[in-house]
Amino acid sequence: MENLYLDNSPIAYYIDDTANNEWLVFIHAAFIDYRMFEKQFDYFSSKYNLLAVDILGHGNSIHARKGDNIEKMSNWIVEIFQKHNISAAHFVGISLGSVLIQDFANKYEDKVLSLACFGGYDVNNFDIKKQKANSKGQMKMLLKALISIKWFAKANKRISAYTVAAQTAFYNMNIQFKKKSFMYMGGLQNLVNKYPKKQRQYKLLVGCGEHDIPMEIEIVNEWAGYENCDKIIFKGAGHCVNMDVPQDFNMCLENFLQNRRSI
Repeated sequence: MENLYLDNSPIAYYIDDTANNEWLVFIHAAFIDYRMFEKQFDYFSSKYNLLAVDILGHGNSIHARKGDNIEKMSNWIVEIFQKHNISAAHFVGISLGSVLIQDFANKYEDKVLSLACFGGYDVNNFDIKKQKANSKGQMKMLLKALISIKWFAKANKRISAYTVAAQTAFYNMNIQFKKKSFMYMGGLQNLVNKYPKKQRQYKLLVGCGEHDIPMEIEIVNEWAGYENCDKIIFKGAGHCVNMDVPQDFNMCLENFLQNRRSI
């Protein structure tokens, strides 16, 4: 993956365009970076052109300017599309990444071939009660982070991954997260329930791991209950399913992209 920077922005992104095929875009979870998809890059590099983006305040996207905020991520992604002549793409998002790819789809639906959202929720139909409960848990974690990023990362890895290998990889990325980057997370609430729920013009896959928190599993089941989409609950996985069970994840995603049933 070639490391590039978007002009006049703080955004770092990574491209492998050697497959001469459709584009597959990866947006990572909070507090880590694009490297969470390394097993997916290996698997899909000969099948799709790949684009991964470090979210503002994460990875190498840390040189923000006055006025930069996470709400601009969709605009920056479309600028990357324009720079590399990408007309449309399939999108994969984990946790925070699933929120951002939905926001992109809300704004630029014609540029979306499909969405695959894992460990997330429907941003156009999110229960406020669940949002408040989720915010309380996030505040507890934030207090740990303000004291020590290492303490925060130790607690976070157990919430975010299930296998020892995935927890270790998550921790090693999380400890590089900067405290000052928390300021960019505040704009997330402005992406929720902003657009009306409507029928999608693209395919949708939703999922999570069987060892994710009960509320997430409930959210995924409810989402699949009212939306015309594919759903999967990965066995042996926690929140970051692509890191816990990469082989199962890759096969599921490939089946979905090729119009076969993902479960």
